[in-house]
Amino acid sequence: MTAAVKGPASYFPSIEKKYGRPVAEWKDLIRSSPLTKHMELVAWLKAEHGLGHGHANALVAHTLAEGAGKEG
Repeated sequence: MTAAVKGPASYFPSIEKKYGRPVAEWKDLIRSSPLTKHMELVAWLKAEHGLGHGHANALVAHTLAEGAGKEG
């Protein structure tokens, strides 16, 4: 029995299904954006790419968490 995926990653299968792009591609878009603030990125994904708030929020949260502490 596998543990259920929790947190932002739990949205990934439905994001890929609904928007037709792999999560890695969304993360690359977020990383390449000149925006850096969480809510700015969420608003940008919603306005420019038509994502729903929950999906945009999950992608941004997960991507920013991955990048935390890697800047130097």
